[in-house]
Amino acid sequence: MIRLLAALAMLLVLGWQGLLATPARADELRPVAIDFTETEAGRWSLDWKQPIASPGQTELAVPQLPANCRIIGEPERRPAAMALIGHAEVACTGEVAGGIVALPQLAGGNDALLRVAPLGRPVQSFRLTAQVPSATILARSGAWQVFLTYLLIGTEHILLGWDHLLFVIALVLLVRGGWPVIKAATAFTVAHSVTLVAATLGYAGLPQRPVEVLIALSIVFLAVELARGRRDTWTRRWPWVVAFAFGLLHGFGFAGALRDIGLPEGEVPAALLAFNLGVEAGQLLVIAAVLAARAIVTRLAPKAEVPALKLATYAIGITASYWLIDRLVS
Repeated sequence: MIRLLAALAMLLVLGWQGLLATPARADELRPVAIDFTETEAGRWSLDWKQPIASPGQTELAVPQLPANCRIIGEPERRPAAMALIGHAEVACTGEVAGGIVALPQLAGGNDALLRVAPLGRPVQSFRLTAQVPSATILARSGAWQVFLTYLLIGTEHILLGWDHLLFVIALVLLVRGGWPVIKAATAFTVAHSVTLVAATLGYAGLPQRPVEVLIALSIVFLAVELARGRRDTWTRRWPWVVAFAFGLLHGFGFAGALRDIGLPEGEVPAALLAFNLGVEAGQLLVIAAVLAARAIVTRLAPKAEVPALKLATYAIGITASYWLIDRLVS
């Protein structure tokens, strides 16, 4: 009974995300995007994008604006790929600093990225959540405010980006502990940081669909290596090389998510650095959790480690195979 409980605990820690994840959430961070830009003194443009959960969804939530601002006429609404797009012209009297922009319709784990661009002043970025669905426009923003916003976004992306998450978990299980894990994790970090920066700044790029397919294939590859047991394979001998190669690929996936979110003008370096550091922070949390879970199982029920590892391996492999097929045919 103890062995069974230990195996199930290991499976829940390592495999539940993969078994319950859906393709739409596998490799993308899809928050509501709100852009509030001053086009001339007292005139603003409000544009927002609301991802939809199903093709039949037609209701588009309209953001709430500062009390001294009013929407001119009826907001425009149009459908887009898995999203609804809204646009409105806005007139504001006086300063908007101190005013509140809100989206109270946020619920559950949804969030929104708000971008406020006053005329002739730095862009401000805010993250709205169901718990805190509003933000106060600042009289003057700085790099620190942008940094904190994108740090949280980066951390959230790695923790909710199930394919990146499963790749890291499979890599740690394959390499086991100690110095090899540190080398493999460092190689993965360096590689995806390089392609993330290069793709975001326009120096490199790949179409998003092939990237998603290859990311799913990278997880299948690691699951197959795990299923082969402790055989002396090239991957087990040089895990950091494999981690680096696949890390370059995953960096394009991160860049695609960041491209969808957008970067604040004038604060691109701070936002890019913060997003990358957020990804690394989330990655370290995942690595620590996997190592701790494995250590607990090994200490409390050492004979359960092998069946627990097999369960986790097949959960990861089946999920990644489903993603691979779905992304090839859709």
